[in-house]
Amino acid sequence: MSLNRSEKEAVITEVTGLAANAQTLVMAEYRGITVADMTRLRSTARSAGVSLSVLKNTLARRAVAGSPFEVASDQMTGPLIYGFSVDAVAAAKVVSEFAKTNDKLVIRGGAFAGKALDVNGVKQLANIPSKEVLLAQLCGLLMSPISRTAVVLGALAAKKGEGAEPAAEAPAAEAAAA
Repeated sequence: MSLNRSEKEAVITEVTGLAANAQTLVMAEYRGITVADMTRLRSTARSAGVSLSVLKNTLARRAVAGSPFEVASDQMTGPLIYGFSVDAVAAAKVVSEFAKTNDKLVIRGGAFAGKALDVNGVKQLANIPSKEVLLAQLCGLLMSPISRTAVVLGALAAKKGEGAEPAAEAPAAEAAAA
């Protein structure tokens, strides 16, 4: 299906907006995937905040020109689905997880922080924990010294409390014996 000039400009404008807000671009070849599987992938991506688009490569190259994703322009060949995400790892996670269960989806590459990623780079990005998990781990690390200090102080207080009671009971026992 051929697009007229205004439709092409609208697609370029839309993708340029996605690229401006996104941190990550992941590209995958979708040749041979059934409509049901593609629908499932799009649903999963939507729930994770990833925008998936099937685009003509020439329009995608024009849309990412001047953005940090321009470094991936040379990888834009063949039938590709483009995943843009604001979260740094969401697009890579969604596409990698789906590729594990569907061998017809082949990760081709991507871009993150102005650097082109190969297949292994996308998979490594997908293995990074999400922002929420990283924040929880950071909080745990920050709370660890405080909790240990509280436990030590509690143990010291309990030890001093035990040592004080026998000393107070000893004069009372001597007085009772006398």
